[in-house]
Amino acid sequence: MLWNWQLPSWPKFTYNPNRISQKERQFLLDMGGCAAFLKTINKQDYNQFLVEILSQEGAESSKIEGEILDRESLQSSIQRHFGLQQLSRKPGKKELAVAELLCNVYESFNQPLTHEMLWKWHFMLFKDSSHLDNFGKYRHHTEPMQIVSHRYDRPKVSFEAPPSQRVFDEMTLFINWFNSTEFGPTLERAAIAHLYFESIHPFEDGNGRIGRALVEKILSQGAGRPVLIAVSKILERRKKEYYSSLGQCNTTLEVDSWVEFFADVILEAKEDSMLYLKFLIEKAKLFTVLAGSINSRQEKALLRMFESGPEGFKGGLSAEKYIAITKASRATATRDLADLVSLGALVKTGEFKHTRYWLQSS
Repeated sequence: MLWNWQLPSWPKFTYNPNRISQKERQFLLDMGGCAAFLKTINKQDYNQFLVEILSQEGAESSKIEGEILDRESLQSSIQRHFGLQQLSRKPGKKELAVAELLCNVYESFNQPLTHEMLWKWHFMLFKDSSHLDNFGKYRHHTEPMQIVSHRYDRPKVSFEAPPSQRVFDEMTLFINWFNSTEFGPTLERAAIAHLYFESIHPFEDGNGRIGRALVEKILSQGAGRPVLIAVSKILERRKKEYYSSLGQCNTTLEVDSWVEFFADVILEAKEDSMLYLKFLIEKAKLFTVLAGSINSRQEKALLRMFESGPEGFKGGLSAEKYIAITKASRATATRDLADLVSLGALVKTGEFKHTRYWLQSS
């Protein structure tokens, strides 16, 4: 069996661009609409959106690799980078590293890709890691770079990347391709770039996170401005399908299914991000209307509900959850919740023990 990089026509991936041409047009049209919408919001709302989407992308990209980041710490790190108001919590090293990478990708989207840029990203991610000696460099070990299944009874090599001595030359070809296709169709380019990069697997660790960062760079280049789309959020949601689709390309250069899958992921991520932006604007409007009319307990509960995003507070807010969040007595919780309903902040459903409260905007 030959891996994709061992095939005679490597790295010429083949696919039918007509299969996603409508999706490409839809993406460009929607990006124009997003840009127009963003011009209508104030700087504070935009900054909050920036922090939220970048932190979502960082957290979900790390989660795909099995690493859980602290959300508040990651947000605080991003806020610090952009000189925005910081959360009180001191950022952790992992969160600082991911934030540094995300912000650099955001700010350097229009710069050509280079070896040095990729090495810099890798250094940012792993400079404080103890498990890697070779950070900020391509891998150079002599052992095969293999992706092995986690079955203890019968481990299986699902993919083997090019040997380390070929990595620099392979990455030179990749970088040349990446820069020469800057003005090509965005969705196709993002799909192929991610597959191409992951097939080379140039680093000892962090290939998935850096490969997804390249996707964000491509989307911004396609729109001509930094694009705030948390692609990794959708990839984490569809992780099994993601790895399966990627794995189907291990021994072939015919990649129609992969390109279609990845185009759908990007469109879904774009819709999700716009929904989140509108959600944040509704949140800001609600707190403006409620200013001076709610107490600190009610504000704390509402903020906790908004943290759950547009999907809403799982299972709704019960009196018990309100008490757990605010430490209020049951009688106080009942009054507070009734007050929030009368103010139009919450909607009440059910009766007695089945009573639940939902955000008005959800």
